[in-house]
Amino acid sequence: MTEDTTELSGNKTSMDYPEHEKTYRFFIAGTKYGSVLVAALMIAMAAGLVGPFGFIGGLIVFILVSAIGIYTLR
Repeated sequence: MTEDTTELSGNKTSMDYPEHEKTYRFFIAGTKYGSVLVAALMIAMAAGLVGPFGFIGGLIVFILVSAIGIYTLR
């Protein structure tokens, strides 16, 4: 408990901004691509379980929708 707390009071700036920006970029990219994959999974499950496509058709739909979504985000 004897550590220096001047960094917390706002007197010094000790934030590593390049590392913060890098982490933010990775978080945003993971959120975008993760959302695309979850949406593709939901569409493939609907096609495979409800539609007439079956497991292999749902897998093909998942791969196609994932590829289209990832290509669109680039």
